[in-house]
Amino acid sequence: MANILVVDDELGIRDLLQEILNDEGHNVDLAENATQARTARASAAYDLVLLDIWMPDTDGVSLLKEWSMAGLLSMPVIMMSGHATIETAVEATRIGAHSFLEKPITLQKLLKAVEQGLASRSPAASRPAASRPGDTTGTHALLKGVGEDFSASLASAEAHAHQGFDLDRPLREARDGFERAYFEFHLAREGGSMTRVAEKTGLERTHLYRKLRQLGVDLGRSRKN
Repeated sequence: MANILVVDDELGIRDLLQEILNDEGHNVDLAENATQARTARASAAYDLVLLDIWMPDTDGVSLLKEWSMAGLLSMPVIMMSGHATIETAVEATRIGAHSFLEKPITLQKLLKAVEQGLASRSPAASRPAASRPGDTTGTHALLKGVGEDFSASLASAEAHAHQGFDLDRPLREARDGFERAYFEFHLAREGGSMTRVAEKTGLERTHLYRKLRQLGVDLGRSRKN
C-alpha cells in the first residue's frame, strides 16, 4: 500500500484514478491544481505523484522543476497529458520525471506505470538516471513510453481510416470518435453484455461504464448484465 497524490484539473480523471488506485489498496489524495499540490506536498510525504502537465495555474513541468529545485522531488513523479510533445517529455525527464502516461489512460498502462514507479523507490530514486550529467538512460526510457503511446494511436487511426473516420480533426475529437466506434462495435458483437465487453477490451467494469458515459455511448438499447 502506498500514499499517492493525483494532480489533475479534470474532476472526472481525478475521481477515476482515485477509484482505481483505492481498489488496488493505495491511499490517494487529490489536487486540482498546482496550488493544492504544493499544499499537499508540504503537509505529507508521498510514495508517488501522478501529475498532469496542462493545468490552469501552473503547468506540471513547471511544478516539477519547482519541486526539484527545492529538494522536494523525493518520490517518483509520473507525468500525464493528452497533448504532450516529445520536447515536453524530454524536458520533464531531465528535470526528474519517472515516466509518462498519455491520456486517455488505459487501466493496464496506469497500473503498470504505478507499479514500476513504486518499485523504483530507493535512496537514489529521487533523481532518475537522465537527471545526472552525461547519462540519458532515463530520457530514453521515457521517450520509449511516449513513442509507444503515440505509435499505438497512429496505428489505430491508420487501421480505421478506410472506415470513414475524419482524421482532419483535432486529435482528441478524432480519438474519441475512434473509441466510440470501437466500444459500439464490441457492445453490438457481445449483445450489450457489459461483462463480456469488459473481458474483450481488458477494462474493469466500473472503468468501462465511466468510459462509455464519457464518450456518449448509448447503453439503453441492448445492455445486459
